[in-house]
Amino acid sequence: MRPDILNPLFAEVEALKGIGPQLAKPLHRLKLDRVVDVLFHLPVSWIDRKKVERLDEGDVGRTITVALTPRDYRQAGGRGPFRVYAEDAGGDYVTLTYFNNPGWAKKQLPLGETRIVSGKLDRYGQELQIVHPDYVLKADEAAQIPEREPVYPLSEGLTNHRLGDLAGQALARLPALDEWIEPSLKAQQDWPDWAEALATAHRDPAAATARERLAYDEVFANQLALMLVRASSRRRKGVPLWGDGSLSGKLKLPYEPTTAQRGAVREIEGDLEQEVPMLRLLQGDVGSGKTLVALMAMLAAVEAGAQAAMLAPTELLARQHYDTLTRLLGGLPVNVAILTGREKGRARESCLMGLADGSIHILVGTHAIFQQAVSYKRLGLAVVDEQHRFGVAQRMMLSQKAERPPHLLVMTATPIPRTLTLTHYGEMDVSRLDEMPPGRQPVETRVISEDRLSEVVDGLGRHLAGGGQAYWVCPLVEESETSDLAAAEERARVLRLRFGDAVGVVHGRMKGPEKDAVMEAFAGGRIGVLVATTVIEVGVDVPNASLMIVEHADRFGLAQLHQLRGRVGRGEAKSVCLLLRGNVLSETARARLSLMRETNDGFRIAEEDLRLRGAGEILGTRQSGEAQFRLAGPEQIGELAPMAMDDARLLVDRDGGLEGERGRAARVLLYLMERDAAVGLLRGG
Repeated sequence: MRPDILNPLFAEVEALKGIGPQLAKPLHRLKLDRVVDVLFHLPVSWIDRKKVERLDEGDVGRTITVALTPRDYRQAGGRGPFRVYAEDAGGDYVTLTYFNNPGWAKKQLPLGETRIVSGKLDRYGQELQIVHPDYVLKADEAAQIPEREPVYPLSEGLTNHRLGDLAGQALARLPALDEWIEPSLKAQQDWPDWAEALATAHRDPAAATARERLAYDEVFANQLALMLVRASSRRRKGVPLWGDGSLSGKLKLPYEPTTAQRGAVREIEGDLEQEVPMLRLLQGDVGSGKTLVALMAMLAAVEAGAQAAMLAPTELLARQHYDTLTRLLGGLPVNVAILTGREKGRARESCLMGLADGSIHILVGTHAIFQQAVSYKRLGLAVVDEQHRFGVAQRMMLSQKAERPPHLLVMTATPIPRTLTLTHYGEMDVSRLDEMPPGRQPVETRVISEDRLSEVVDGLGRHLAGGGQAYWVCPLVEESETSDLAAAEERARVLRLRFGDAVGVVHGRMKGPEKDAVMEAFAGGRIGVLVATTVIEVGVDVPNASLMIVEHADRFGLAQLHQLRGRVGRGEAKSVCLLLRGNVLSETARARLSLMRETNDGFRIAEEDLRLRGAGEILGTRQSGEAQFRLAGPEQIGELAPMAMDDARLLVDRDGGLEGERGRAARVLLYLMERDAAVGLLRGG
């Protein structure tokens, strides 16, 4: 249970004064649903307001605060602007321009009465002007104008001033919390107390020490949670699994495993033989052969008399793994089954019975394999594919599916920068597959302007005529499923005018069976071009498809582009990836596209992606519901994680864990930063 002391912060944002249905909309768009979200929504920059006695050409472009006396009003014809001519103490003039509501301007600026005005000084022709001043106050109210004003990330319908006011109200609700940072570390870094740091960060966005303290709190909570997860799983005894090679020795492999694959299998087998349950992350670039490593691990479990479960993030991927495993295990006495949300009635019943009586050795599925009704006779190993869509909470649910926690192998095809491996998988051992199996060819990548679309379609025609297949990916226009549907459907419609029934389409809103039918037709070669939204980014494997066209490639992140590119280059033919770009590119988009052209190395791309985007997005936290970093930026995470790891270790080993005095404060921090899944673990473990 969340400690009561935090309740004022976890109240709905509507608990703050002045928030009606109108203002609630932009707040919810910014995901500011609770008071704590407003607290952690820190300013991104600031405006310095320069106090001046006199107007000066040298201040054009700056925000100034100056005493002015209005002398004349001018209303332009029609719906033109309303202008107030005002002079400073030395008789120099400036125009105050309003584009609506002249009545309000007259009320604020009565002729002949001096007012303190603050706004950005600009030039209009030969005149100085301030458009829509930010503040117009009487002299005795001038103290309300801040010299340095924070600038918040906003959404339409929300002003900076309003958000600053809400932040002030949120700060007034701060409870007095005990300190969770080790005292000597806090003194050495010269960090303020938590509440003071938050107030300072909102008041003065340039206050580096306060920001660093808050970033540290978040990273420390994260590292402590990971450490508790690891300690809990280390405390619970698992079942050692000794494979004897009786099954894996008979596997007919499509190629000789790489040195990296053999090394990873050895590490995994070493873990499986221990009583302490394995917690291992298998990182491999797109196409580096992780499935084969996972299969060897699952066979070792089956040889030792246990069952293995393989969990995929999407139905599409689960079916593909099932097909791959069935193909590789052909002729071996291993029973593989599949369970997704779509298996109903008899098929589902017989699967559940087979798991309970142990006749099913390997189960492949989606989240459905977690459900209450699913019980295993002897689950020894769980393999989770595409880790970043599964949070710590799901990992824990899985471990409750056996009397003794199963060994856990997590695979991710999104190479994760080393700094992030520590903060997101600090509780795991890591194996990396950093070489490609024989036969995988690098994909040639070209960046082409969208103006040359007709040439690209001609090239696609030649590719299809030569017996090739291709993917055509459309971006999400916005975060709405309707628009991704529209983009894909429209592109498919245009391509069908030329290529007829050779064009298939898949998007996020299709029902499972419908999507599978199209994918099967594509895999079987009955469809030549698959138009898709990013649903194909993970795991789809059609060796004959050797051309990938990505429309509006400048709208995609690096990791996404790299994943999409990894769908081709799986067969004998030379593969090409065409990235179509718009004509107006941001610096970041330009950097992304040129890096894609330069390298096929996913680990290098991941490091660069971190630099360009930040931690939360890389790990796909947007999709996973895993708590993301709101106070710590990627550079800070890299710098603070080792320090936080040491501090967390000190808390657990020396200061009595969560039971000691500092530990009780740290427990509150885990709830505050929403890393509290780990607290439950302590009770369970």
